[in-house]
Amino acid sequence: MLQKIFATGFAMACVVSGFTQTIDTAATAPAPVAEAPEEKKPFVTFSGSADVYYKYNFGKSASNNYTSFTGTHNSFALGMASIKAEHKGDKVGMVIDLGFGPRAKDFAYNDEGITQAIKQLYISYSPADWVKFTAGTWATHVGYELVDPQLNRNYSMSYMFTNGPFTHTGVKAELTKGKSGLMLGVSNATDYRIPPADQINKKFFIAQYSYAASDNLKFYLNYVGGEAPDTSKSNQFDLVITGKISDKFSVGYNGTVCSIKTWDGEKNLDGKSWWGSALYFNLDPKPWFGLTLRTEYFSDKNQFKIPVPSTATEGAKVFAATLSANFKAGGFTFIPEFRLDNGSQEIFVDGDGAPKKSTASLLFAAIYSF
Repeated sequence: MLQKIFATGFAMACVVSGFTQTIDTAATAPAPVAEAPEEKKPFVTFSGSADVYYKYNFGKSASNNYTSFTGTHNSFALGMASIKAEHKGDKVGMVIDLGFGPRAKDFAYNDEGITQAIKQLYISYSPADWVKFTAGTWATHVGYELVDPQLNRNYSMSYMFTNGPFTHTGVKAELTKGKSGLMLGVSNATDYRIPPADQINKKFFIAQYSYAASDNLKFYLNYVGGEAPDTSKSNQFDLVITGKISDKFSVGYNGTVCSIKTWDGEKNLDGKSWWGSALYFNLDPKPWFGLTLRTEYFSDKNQFKIPVPSTATEGAKVFAATLSANFKAGGFTFIPEFRLDNGSQEIFVDGDGAPKKSTASLLFAAIYSF
């Protein structure tokens, strides 16, 4: 009888022990992790902008302007309405960037009709993280400033932006390794989406080398060169440097030189050049308020870009200083701007129409982007 009691107790102890182990194991085992739902990228992303401005020239003449997009006086003016659609797949992407208005028309000055609305239209293919191929038309890599006004801190444009390339239409390859990047491409002549029928065999070569010394210091060396439809040959080298000194102060530099061999009917003449250099000082004391001072020196002594009086023996050299404030609220930016241009020749006029070496302008711009 005693053996049966001990046997029964031993059996019950085993059952209780096993039951306890089951509870302890269940209590300490990690709970199953629910799989996060796969994030679906939007099929197409949209962005856009619109801008308007008012400009007053103290020489009381719209002709006192040799840079892009702001050739008005004492009038309210439209800039550009833009809409950009972008789709990115695993390896293939597409961008359609359209602009409407005077700014877009000036940007696509070699086009006619509806094609003037095409700022960019290209397809890209990335077989690996370090390489991308692009075909179509895109905004130039040359220079510091961009056609979209919300991407610049000054509203009026520099002489270098105005006289450099705007767009390229062709193919390019972009490669990245560490802190360095390299872009090589071939395109139609600068700013031609469709070249003249008798010039279709003339192509330009484009290139860029970029180096990020740190998150705050970056360098871009740019090149574009080839034979234009007017049979002149050009080679342009361009340098851009951006530096962030602190959260409230940054600087930018753009220097460019373009050598041109004109055609005299029989041969290309020896190369002559125009060149420019600009510094950008950016101060942001508040998230909603910033100031930018652009100082630019532009030399056109060989008379390629700026018309001069018939009595002048050489082309004009211009020093321009532009002070712009940026007031921001969400996607809205308001820019009051004062600009002073001073030339080595009498290329401007005063209020009575008399030739002058300098002119000043006051401008107010409103930009909204999303």
